[in-house]
Amino acid sequence: MNNSYENSFFSKSIFNTQNIVLANIGWAVLALLYFLLFSAKVPGADGIESRAEWYVIGTNIFEALAYLGAGILCLRNWLSQQIVSGRNVWLLIGLGMLSYFIGGIIFGYTEIVLKDEPDVSVGDIFFVLSYLLLGAGMILAVASRRINLEKWQWLIVLAIAVFGSLLAWWISMQQETPSELLVAILNWFYVVSDVVLLIIATTLLLAFWGGRVSQSWRMIAAAAFSLYIADMWFKYAQGPNYQSGEILEVFWVFSGVLFGMGAVLEYDASLRRTRRTSGRKRA
Repeated sequence: MNNSYENSFFSKSIFNTQNIVLANIGWAVLALLYFLLFSAKVPGADGIESRAEWYVIGTNIFEALAYLGAGILCLRNWLSQQIVSGRNVWLLIGLGMLSYFIGGIIFGYTEIVLKDEPDVSVGDIFFVLSYLLLGAGMILAVASRRINLEKWQWLIVLAIAVFGSLLAWWISMQQETPSELLVAILNWFYVVSDVVLLIIATTLLLAFWGGRVSQSWRMIAAAAFSLYIADMWFKYAQGPNYQSGEILEVFWVFSGVLFGMGAVLEYDASLRRTRRTSGRKRA
């Protein structure tokens, strides 16, 4: 009995909010240092500059663990009966994170092990699914809250929507038009999805500002911004000479980390709210 209690206490003390947040921040910092220190291309035996394979493997590990951790933390919110923003919100976001994790694993395996870079792969199924799930979860979060923004806040949303759309459109125009219809559809799906998530994230950020769970949704908004930056860079850099591991791709890691931090901050805020409510009832 004592051993069971001690193990439970040890587990709770290790996996508390502060430690999880610090672990996420540490993972983001390590990823940034890794990208900054080792992303340079080096000449190979054939004289062509490329990045070391171990470096590319490392970038995939940083990204995969960030999204896996975020998925687990979001699903923990879904399992909690006290969660403020609604359990279904976190179920959808958590499944979106896990879908992104699986898609990244397949993409990395195709690139590193199979030495192939197809325009469309099985990984795209999970990437498309992740955007649909994330969008649905964030829309549900907006729908569950009465949106009563000031005029200047709507202007911010409009400005970011216009800027994000124009940048995405400009980058898309720099690329050659794909000959395959499926590739073209996927390209525009990703572009539109990034812009939509950017708009929803901005709306959420302003709607939840100053509320009980404002910190968690600031993290979620920052995660969506990070995902937009990484995706836009990836689309801009794509070409015959593209190689994974550019510095701006660290924003994919940041996105997973921030989604995870948003989940854990929401979990903590919900527990604190529950304790305060039960305390008042006892009084």
